[in-house]
Amino acid sequence: MAKELINSQSKQYVALTLAGQLFGIPVLNVHDVLQNPQVNNIPLAPPEVAGSLNLRGKIVTAIDLRCRLGINTRESKDDSTMCIVIEYKGDMYSLIVDSVRDVLTLPDKDFEKLPSTVHPRWREVSQGIYKLDTELLMVLDIGKLFAELEERAA
Repeated sequence: MAKELINSQSKQYVALTLAGQLFGIPVLNVHDVLQNPQVNNIPLAPPEVAGSLNLRGKIVTAIDLRCRLGINTRESKDDSTMCIVIEYKGDMYSLIVDSVRDVLTLPDKDFEKLPSTVHPRWREVSQGIYKLDTELLMVLDIGKLFAELEERAA
């Protein structure tokens, strides 16, 4: 009973970085974390679609999260590129990120709405923010993150 109470008062996130900013994705959405995967180009794809990759025989669309969030693209591809594989509406996607940190368990009481000063593009794909000891963690909303891509595909 005590464990259920603790779980209902906190959430777990996979922490990732993009251009020095810390983001979080709910751990229940994450299927895999990959280091430097082979991404193949897809002709005529939207700018944020970096290509596709083969994950154990399944084709996974790779999304450049920097591009999706309006952050400058990486100057060069190196061996430190990482991907977080998620499932959204039955399809697999790989979010290309700068780095993946730890899984963080954060108390619900520390979750806050986004400040009005956050860039509108980030506001449209975020659920809220956590103040950590030395930085802020912006929680990404997977549904909102893919809404624009779905609209364009329809």
